[in-house]
Amino acid sequence: MLRMTKQADYGVVLMTRMATDRERRFSAPDLSAETDIPLPMVSKILKLLAKEGLLASHRGVKGGYCLAHAPHAITVASMIEALDGPIAFTECIEDAPGSCSQEDVCGVKENWQKINQAVRGALEEITLADLALPLVQPLVQLGGRPAELQP
Repeated sequence: MLRMTKQADYGVVLMTRMATDRERRFSAPDLSAETDIPLPMVSKILKLLAKEGLLASHRGVKGGYCLAHAPHAITVASMIEALDGPIAFTECIEDAPGSCSQEDVCGVKENWQKINQAVRGALEEITLADLALPLVQPLVQLGGRPAELQP
């Protein structure tokens, strides 16, 4: 099963919460209480997102974290990459020679790269602004078949 890490999942939850109240500066304890994510995990994620430039950190009595960019400028792909590193389903996606022991005999490397590009492209199309709004229609349709033809 392909699955992103719990850290990335929680990061998207935290960023979405922050996008719903752009004027507010959020503390780690407040976000932990509001999202029911453990405080140590919230603190770690906020620091990573700030280090990667997705959040701005403010010190002092009125300090806390806020989005560093408008929600429409932050993609799901950028959030996942900030917390988990490059989006790659297999070792050969990074295209570094010698990263896979099967490289010389593998017949599916290019296909995995195509799949990875499609998934990454879909994640690039979905923004934090999209996640902060109630879902009215599908965000992205994967595959080539129109929705009315899908089972």
